[in-house]
Amino acid sequence: MDKKIIRAALLGFGTVGTGVYKVLQKQKEDMIPKFGSQIEIKKILVRNLEKAAAKVEDPAVLTNNWDEIVNDPEIDIVIELIGGIEPARSYILAAINAGKHVVTANKDLVASEGKKILATAKRNGKDFLYEASVAGGIPIIRPVKQCLAANHITELMGIFNGTTNFILTKMSQEGMEFGDALRLAQDMGYADVEGLDAGRKVAILASAAFNSRVTFEDVYTEGITKITATDIEYAKEMGCTIKLLGVAKDTPEGIEARVHPMLIDSNHPLATVNDSYNAVFLTGDAVQDTMFYGRGAGELPTASAVVGDIFDVVRNILWNCCGRIGCTCYRECPIKRVGEIKSKYFVRMQIENRYGTLASVASVFGNNKVSIAQMLQKRVNGKYAEIVVITDEVKERHFEDAMQILGGMSMIQEISSTIRVY
Repeated sequence: MDKKIIRAALLGFGTVGTGVYKVLQKQKEDMIPKFGSQIEIKKILVRNLEKAAAKVEDPAVLTNNWDEIVNDPEIDIVIELIGGIEPARSYILAAINAGKHVVTANKDLVASEGKKILATAKRNGKDFLYEASVAGGIPIIRPVKQCLAANHITELMGIFNGTTNFILTKMSQEGMEFGDALRLAQDMGYADVEGLDAGRKVAILASAAFNSRVTFEDVYTEGITKITATDIEYAKEMGCTIKLLGVAKDTPEGIEARVHPMLIDSNHPLATVNDSYNAVFLTGDAVQDTMFYGRGAGELPTASAVVGDIFDVVRNILWNCCGRIGCTCYRECPIKRVGEIKSKYFVRMQIENRYGTLASVASVFGNNKVSIAQMLQKRVNGKYAEIVVITDEVKERHFEDAMQILGGMSMIQEISSTIRVY
């Protein structure tokens, strides 16, 4: 093989695939000075040849036949940008077993099948890199595995999804209700509001940060569909901002991994991350606190991360040091059950406006090991009053027991919101 040219194949030519193609074209003149080789996209696997032809200089690179890629000994790198589990998993495993390196942005696959794929790559002495699977263009997987490797990382939390952050920003800054902000987000092409996207990213990043495998199924997820403009106004009065946060902690009892809305102090760096931006906040024993911020999605930001991985693979090929950094999960830590995780809570409820009701509510909390830090009553509507309770830190199972009892009491008209407090 001529080391001056390293050939690659793209699987998928949608938004990110097109972005990768564009970035590689822009980088052509810099490749030789940067690492001593040119990268040539020899094949692009697409479904619709005619549609894709308008996006490339030479339509001959297009194919809808996977065999032309996996059986081509000249192709050293496969760049998987199809997404989803299948056929991406089969293509990636077949490529590695055929002696090819793989770069992917596929968070679904890495979050569920990362262990198997990394083991296959190790067995074959090949690189499997996936920087773009978490937080788009923000460098985070590589820093955790390399730059921060001297740390025992104890906690990570972040804003991992642009859709939910965009919606909450509009609700906070413009007073929109959730439905109006959602429609605006959908008009702009944003989609996920249930926390599933963020949950996959937390699984991937927690595995790298804590050196113990965390899968998507291990991550408790809760979306933002129940957040209202009223909740956001209360949060502001308390000096807080509501964000959908992914949180993972390495504790003596096991790893916590969760995604849900939280009230966070408005002075915290994550509170100022707005619109579709993402950010990750890490705590390590040596570095202490550090934050990574930037575009979490989009054609070129995600392509930036993919091409960065491609360049790493090329350097490894040229220096014959492939497979240097593969799976870093050398520990086997239990996953803490969500009921055992401790949180503070914001609870907003509508109760009968009469003597003894507050005492009854407080009694239910106390009997279920829930300590009240603060209780506010600000609005009265006829026979009902709206109260807000802020709890001290409590195990989730004890809090849920209290909520179940309160929800069945005739004096409680409605439990309007329950949101965790960081």
